[in-house]
Amino acid sequence: MNMQQTQPRCLVLGGKGFIGSHLVDALLHKGMRVTVFDRANIPPLNDAATAARVEWIDGDFTSDADVGRALAGCDVCYHLVSTTLPQSSNADPVFDVETNVAGTIRLLNHAVRQGVKKIVFISSGGTVYGVPRSVPIREDHPTNPICSYGITKLAIEKYLYLYLTLHGLDYTVLRLSNPFGERQRIRSAQGAVAVFMGKALRNEKIEIWGDGSVVRDYVYIGDAVDAMVKAATYRGEERVLNIGSGIGISLNQILDGIEHVIGRKPERSYMAARAFDVPVSVLSPELAGKELGWTPTMPFTDGLHKLMVWMQAEARNASSGS
Repeated sequence: MNMQQTQPRCLVLGGKGFIGSHLVDALLHKGMRVTVFDRANIPPLNDAATAARVEWIDGDFTSDADVGRALAGCDVCYHLVSTTLPQSSNADPVFDVETNVAGTIRLLNHAVRQGVKKIVFISSGGTVYGVPRSVPIREDHPTNPICSYGITKLAIEKYLYLYLTLHGLDYTVLRLSNPFGERQRIRSAQGAVAVFMGKALRNEKIEIWGDGSVVRDYVYIGDAVDAMVKAATYRGEERVLNIGSGIGISLNQILDGIEHVIGRKPERSYMAARAFDVPVSVLSPELAGKELGWTPTMPFTDGLHKLMVWMQAEARNASSGS
């Protein structure tokens, strides 16, 4: 028998994105067979050599037929798809529920029928807890999201438990903090570290919501993906694990770090605070350390430096037309 065929097949829903592309690289490095399901109009971020080793399936997460086709022959399914963002989800909660929650239920129905062995769901450590009563936040902290995005993530977690109870479908939820690193989109509405770094390198003014005191937990993408890979083979009793650095960093401290790595002071502009931004959110990674044998290892400033080097290389490639 071909040894490659004995390795588990991992389906990565949303595998063309920032997190998904790094996960694909890591799974291939572990010898896994990888299928990526994502929208057709998104170019892969992986290099050509990596892309050649992946089965690519284009489709729509809201299409029952497309999702069923993608799951065929899958052993482990990584669910990274979200049709909304935290800052926009409250504008249309019905769309949020109809696409994300209903779409995931259809996914779970197919997973049961097709004999998928495990679901690894990437939830939101920054939104499911709401305004924290204490930090760092542990997994047993109350969950009171203040945005629809967090509510739908939490609802999906509950449906995963239901399908485990009803059908024995194994799963692990990873409540991820704020990942940052190479390949992160620098002109999007999400990802303060990359957006700020991109503006700083282009000598553009950096706009900050509020006074810059909002504190978040930022975890380097390589560390986050390491936890995701470990989750595929986790057989412990815990169903929900926080994946974060355990260290709180304010928006002002991000800018201080960027100033340090690029060697000059970016221009800052402070704007009105946003209602959905909780003042502080820092996750405790203690349980993930115990259950997965995982711990974040990349210091924040070192991760910033890696991001800067990657962005500078991308800018050079763009200017040279390569």
